[in-house]
Amino acid sequence: MKPRKSLSTYNSFQELKALLETKAISLPHFHKLRVAHPEIKLSPEIEEKLFIEAMEGVTPIPREHGVERIGHIRRSEIRPAEDPEKREDAETLSRLTSLVKNGAGFNILDTPEYIEGTGYNVPPEVARRLHRGNYSIQAHVDLHRLSAHDAKEVFERFLRWTVITGKTGVLIIHGRGFSSPSEPILKNKVIEWLTRGPWRKWVIAYSSARSCDGGAGATYILLRQRPVSKRLKRPPEKQKDI
Repeated sequence: MKPRKSLSTYNSFQELKALLETKAISLPHFHKLRVAHPEIKLSPEIEEKLFIEAMEGVTPIPREHGVERIGHIRRSEIRPAEDPEKREDAETLSRLTSLVKNGAGFNILDTPEYIEGTGYNVPPEVARRLHRGNYSIQAHVDLHRLSAHDAKEVFERFLRWTVITGKTGVLIIHGRGFSSPSEPILKNKVIEWLTRGPWRKWVIAYSSARSCDGGAGATYILLRQRPVSKRLKRPPEKQKDI
């Protein structure tokens, strides 16, 4: 038997063709190559038609009361995970909106601008009650934008008038002192006139006003109907000894 010729010993394509036709040699099997077809874009009408044709004969899965179920879980019960930061931002924005529109959520007691004080032997709770609005305010005066000298003159005249007319709850508007270079001038002057001057013996209590009456830019004053006597100026322990 003659030895089989290898593919490299054939010198012409004719001989190679003859061998292939007689299946004397075999070529290795190649996988079919996938030819990439360009994407064909269809119009929405055609896509809808094709979808309807593809769904023809398909029976929809029944829903219970119109709520789709995934296994034993209703789709309506599935909620995306809530972002804590977004929830906190939304809550902050809601509170800020309420504060700007209605003043809700703001308490001047929690700010450094809040002031309060009481007269001789008066418990501090009276000033807090005054701030909360437990006492009626019967008159007010506006010292805002006045010089300290002019403000004191108006302040003195106003308090003399309140004492003569029997008014006990009044409001002094002095501003918050934003235009002052350092501290609020008129506000500090009002405190000084109430605690160090002759009006001290007339004062039961004073406190910053509520937001609706000017907040830290105004002060409530609760006045006596008559000035405190020397006897009442003594501490309660000494009064008992008399």
